[in-house]
Amino acid sequence: MRPSRSPSTCEPTQGITLGVFLLIAARNPLAHRSLIWFTVVSSVVHAAIMAVQAVTDPAEHGHLKGDVPALLLVAIVLTVLMPHAAKPLAPERT
Repeated sequence: MRPSRSPSTCEPTQGITLGVFLLIAARNPLAHRSLIWFTVVSSVVHAAIMAVQAVTDPAEHGHLKGDVPALLLVAIVLTVLMPHAAKPLAPERT
């Protein structure tokens, strides 16, 4: 069993930076949809990796109660709140 590692300085810095850019993107989400979808997908992938590690390593079990649900919640909230571009209407047939 390996000891649980402590987060490096880079991990919180990356999250804070992404958060700032997401706040900026929130003003015009359709113009920044690639950043928002990147956050959704990366949160789900990160949660999946952490879940596997938490299940296989007893020292990481705490992540199943905190980090994994939080990451999935972020992905769900962003997905639900993300506006979808209006589909162009098909021309009417006469």
